[in-house]
Amino acid sequence: MQNHNKILQLFGIPYTALLSVIFGLLLISFPIGIYIVFESDIGDDINYDYPVTHLDIFNQTTIYQSSLDISIGDVFVVLWMFYLIIFVIAILGPKQHFLKSISSIISVEKYDVKLNYMLVITKWLSILIFISALINFVQETFGIVTVPPLGDNNLIQFFYVSLAPLLEEFIFRIILVGVPLFALYSHRSSIRYFLKCLWFPPSLNLLDSKKAIFLIIFVGILFGFAHIAFGDSWSEGKFAQATAGGIILGWVYLRYGIVASLLIHWATNYFIFAYAHFISQINYVSLETAFSNSLMSSLELLFLASGILAICILFLNKFYLKKSLI
Repeated sequence: MQNHNKILQLFGIPYTALLSVIFGLLLISFPIGIYIVFESDIGDDINYDYPVTHLDIFNQTTIYQSSLDISIGDVFVVLWMFYLIIFVIAILGPKQHFLKSISSIISVEKYDVKLNYMLVITKWLSILIFISALINFVQETFGIVTVPPLGDNNLIQFFYVSLAPLLEEFIFRIILVGVPLFALYSHRSSIRYFLKCLWFPPSLNLLDSKKAIFLIIFVGILFGFAHIAFGDSWSEGKFAQATAGGIILGWVYLRYGIVASLLIHWATNYFIFAYAHFISQINYVSLETAFSNSLMSSLELLFLASGILAICILFLNKFYLKKSLI
């Protein structure tokens, strides 16, 4: 056990440093997003006053190009405030605040990611990005290139990537995972308990998790397919990445609740594009060029290093747990 503690401490010191930096970068992305939408020229010929009813997502609906006086700036502020509230919840809970949890990793005996959402988020976000990069590397080795959908306007694209995590987590986690989990595992029919289980699935009695894991994998595949199924979607190379991401998000939702899975999804969309657009605006370069900037490369290396350490700590804990049971 003493050797176990020493090894985890050895990994824990750089790991906590990386998670702290990631947390700081996530926090800074909030004002960056406000700058991009309201102060930059990201929209070229349109700005934040552009009517939300003129967006293509409302095409063939009764409100498309209607006189409803709501702009994309209005909706973005509501989204921004919602994510900020969830972010604060993640810092403070569910059982202790982030700073206390991050310091407990070094002390080893108190290491428990379930104590704080933000610790879960930074850990699994790093793992997701590492696995996504690994899949992309393998696919490119075989000539499979992942091409993003073409966006007509960068402001509208940034609005969509900010909105997508909320919509997709509601559909693919709460509806397609949370509701079936409740039907499979709950023995109570209370509305309050139902809502509690959708928010935090660990409230259910999940002793036999085989059905839950099968459900997560199935919905993860659907999530991957949804990213390539439509005419203006990603290329086929995105399927494996999105499927892996969907399975990880489903697992996080099952273990830690919607706060963690939603903010991880938010980070893979809003956070990454916020920094890319910021670089694009201050350097007067295209978004594609911005993604090749040294800052974006540094962010990727940061997440890759954190992801590798997170996986190492995960396997070390599993190894020593099995060893202690022998």
